[in-house]
Amino acid sequence: MARDPKHDILFEPIQIGPKTLRNRFYQVPHCIGAGSDKPGFQAAHRSMKAEGGWAAMNTEYCSIHPESDDTHRLSARLWDEGDVRNLRAMTDEVHKYGALAGVEMWYGGAHAPCMESRATPRGASQIASEFETLTYCKEMDLSDIAMVQQYYVDAAYRARDAGFDIVYVYGAHAYLPLQFLNPYYNKRTDGYGGSLENRARFWLETLEKVRRAVGDDCAIATRFAVDSVYGPGQIEVEVDGMKFVEMADPLIDLWDVDVGDIAEWGEDAGPSRFYAQGHQVPWTKFVKQVSKKPVLGVGRYTDPEKMTEIVTKGYADIIGCARPSIADPFLPKKIEEGRYDDVRVCIGCNVCISRWEIGGPPMICTQNATAGEEYRRGWHPEKFPKKGSDDSFLVVGAGPSGSECARVLMERGYTTHLYDSAEKVGGHLNSVVTLPGLGEWGYHRDYRETQLNKLVKKNKESQIALGQKRLSADDVLNYGADRVVIATGSSWNTDGTNCLTHDPIPGADASQPDQMTPEQVFEGKKKIGKRVVILNADTYFMAPSLAEKLATAGHEVTVVSGVHLGNYMHFTLEYPNMMRRLHELHVEELGDHFCSKIEKGRLEIYNIWGDGSRRTYRGPGVSPRDANTTHRWLEFDTLILVTGRHSEAGLYNELKARESEWAENGLKAVYLIGDAEAPRLIADATFTGQRLAREIEEANPQYALPYKREVAVWGAAHMPGGKFEIEYKT
Repeated sequence: MARDPKHDILFEPIQIGPKTLRNRFYQVPHCIGAGSDKPGFQAAHRSMKAEGGWAAMNTEYCSIHPESDDTHRLSARLWDEGDVRNLRAMTDEVHKYGALAGVEMWYGGAHAPCMESRATPRGASQIASEFETLTYCKEMDLSDIAMVQQYYVDAAYRARDAGFDIVYVYGAHAYLPLQFLNPYYNKRTDGYGGSLENRARFWLETLEKVRRAVGDDCAIATRFAVDSVYGPGQIEVEVDGMKFVEMADPLIDLWDVDVGDIAEWGEDAGPSRFYAQGHQVPWTKFVKQVSKKPVLGVGRYTDPEKMTEIVTKGYADIIGCARPSIADPFLPKKIEEGRYDDVRVCIGCNVCISRWEIGGPPMICTQNATAGEEYRRGWHPEKFPKKGSDDSFLVVGAGPSGSECARVLMERGYTTHLYDSAEKVGGHLNSVVTLPGLGEWGYHRDYRETQLNKLVKKNKESQIALGQKRLSADDVLNYGADRVVIATGSSWNTDGTNCLTHDPIPGADASQPDQMTPEQVFEGKKKIGKRVVILNADTYFMAPSLAEKLATAGHEVTVVSGVHLGNYMHFTLEYPNMMRRLHELHVEELGDHFCSKIEKGRLEIYNIWGDGSRRTYRGPGVSPRDANTTHRWLEFDTLILVTGRHSEAGLYNELKARESEWAENGLKAVYLIGDAEAPRLIADATFTGQRLAREIEEANPQYALPYKREVAVWGAAHMPGGKFEIEYKT
């Protein structure tokens, strides 16, 4: 299939200084948890996108000096020649596919916690970071300014030597150059503070020095948050933003523009719950009005129609992507070849970001289970090893894990039957996507449904059987499959079992007319009363999403939460606006409270910290703390139990109990994946399906093979040609 000619504009080359982008698809800097410490991961992940047609690949933010250390998170680094060597692995691999490699040089200033280096960061003014914990910077004097600017120059030389084509002076997300520009951070009264011209001086001087150092060899880019989206008192695009662009335009070859800061950087990497693709255009479109250089815009672009509109309307010259490039590294090639329905559309859940926020590599993706596994497991998102046997498969359950497992098995050439009692592929996602703002999560289901239907047409012996009766153990044994995969998912607890007490709550019973699980809310068979209480012991999206859904429908909603409500949403950048939304809807939250028992129309709640701060041994059978006296009753018309989940592994357990009958029925093995094994993130459930299907020929594919680890080996020097020594002192 040929692409639509109106998309031809996306494949025009763009000149940026001494370098040429082969098309308008550009992977902007984004974190993956590789840094300079895992060069194999860094090289394999970025070069996969180069293979997939992206014109340029960037590192994540790349520290230029130990004073800019973001540990516990993992950034790239250009501190020494060892980092040069490790990052060259990336540039070499990216260049093999004719793409450019870029590096985002970063000095964090007030937002550099330096937990590993224990260095003192320097900044425009001494302020306490609103993002980091107990982090202050030293206010720079003039010699400090000159020294830090030289750090940028030295790092630029290293970047050039590492093979990078594009060198950034990174000023977005409220890092050092923007800390000078923004009066919220800059309280100086000398030549680097006060007027816009003075506040811009540090950034302009740094750009000039970097350009003078490597500008003949590398394109010079800057990343600029043109509006901090806080209104007056900070950077506004039509006030300081456009003026700074005019000032800096002669010094750069490429503008990479976004909005927001670091404290709420979800205003840039907007989750789909709140922001559609292109959400930054109302701000970033102003840059093209004053810049004569190529301008790159971001906004989770997944649709070639929207991409084309951005270019043809003159909002940006280049389509910048982070999350869409993770979800589908082959996005440009698929558009180029007109294979639009083969694109794995980014769902905007921000689970990729969550792993960096937590501080634990690798990055993962809900849509693309191979993301982060390119090097350590050798997985390719578009290529699969051919089947190693003639075994046939029955996959029971067409949710995230089951549909992924069946898809990969079919891609490998295995005859596979995907079986589900539901009428549609997707499992519990079909309910989740009805929650406010989560409609785009349905792209996960849609991609698998489309691919499965294509694969079934290719392999007539494979089939998708939906809307069927539930299978019993006898049904499975008599089905005739050589191997069976159980992917029957999980359900919310009906008895209040939770992570706080590990037991049911007395009186909790979702069979009662005034109590419900989330599934029962979705089913809509029970009437929901005016006063709704959500009892929560889950730390992700379900309780706040249900609260929004019901409050929007006119119910009076109170959330009683024994755990930090929506805590994981801090990591997906949804939390600030989720809390604002609940506030708008007058949802009441009783945090640090849980339930001791439930009666008709009321539950007894207590403060979880009400049992006293002192503990004393009081003998067996007696609590070492004082009795909790904070218990009180809270009335409800409907109580929703969001207390925990359990695996629906009954079918698997029955089959395991009858393992002695497998051979006589021609059954070789039964496997358990996804939530049926243990409740988890959709991304992790999807991963289990992909992994099992790829490793199915192994001796025991229920358990994962070891993966390649990139570790520092004792006795090996970090610096090339360096000497490793240790001295013991007594």
